[in-house]
Amino acid sequence: MNTGAPRCWGVLPAAGVGSRMGGERPKQYMELAGATLFEHSLRALLDSPRITGVMVALHADDQWANQLEVTGDPRVHTTTGGAERSDSVLAALVALGPLAQDRDWVLVHDAARPCLPRAEREALIDAAIAYGVGAILAEPVVDTVKLSDARGRVLKTLDRDSLWRAQTPQMFPLGELRAALKAARDEGLAVTDEASAMELAGLPVQLVKGSSRNLKVTVPADLDLAAWYLSRDGGRGE
Repeated sequence: MNTGAPRCWGVLPAAGVGSRMGGERPKQYMELAGATLFEHSLRALLDSPRITGVMVALHADDQWANQLEVTGDPRVHTTTGGAERSDSVLAALVALGPLAQDRDWVLVHDAARPCLPRAEREALIDAAIAYGVGAILAEPVVDTVKLSDARGRVLKTLDRDSLWRAQTPQMFPLGELRAALKAARDEGLAVTDEASAMELAGLPVQLVKGSSRNLKVTVPADLDLAAWYLSRDGGRGE
């Protein structure tokens, strides 16, 4: 095993079914701009020469990934994911064990974020390595945000200057993230992203400014916007 400088690895949790999108296949295998969401998102990691390899967590019954050319890349490794995103990420981190060191970095990226700009990905890597602190891409909130009660009535307006919308990739030391996710699971705590697990573990997380281009495809209407972004500057804006 390499004992030199810490390396960077990608993790792509792709075991979900994407029920809000409808369709006969999971959301990540819907096509736009000549490829599936899965392919675009995976290539957004493989495109960086600083990423040694990517561990993809797939559903146990996945029948699409192995039909895609990108999964034949020798840097792509696969494992079986779990019921929740955090389960799949943890499974991927455990599967990376024989290949990576605990002090290596991992970039966890959504399989439904196909439009990640190169410049934002590299800025995230630069920030995490420079300060030795985990980091996430995030977009400052620009809308006025209201807090509601159970009846849907406004309680108050929140200060948007301190609010951010979390994106991916989210980049942390492999060993720290694995331990944080295991602790959250063992305590029965729900985490919707990796930063949540790190926060619960009392570990710092820095914010790196991202953009609206790095959208997550969640509902059918998102497909047209994602396709438009991918049609510009070869699909990977600076």
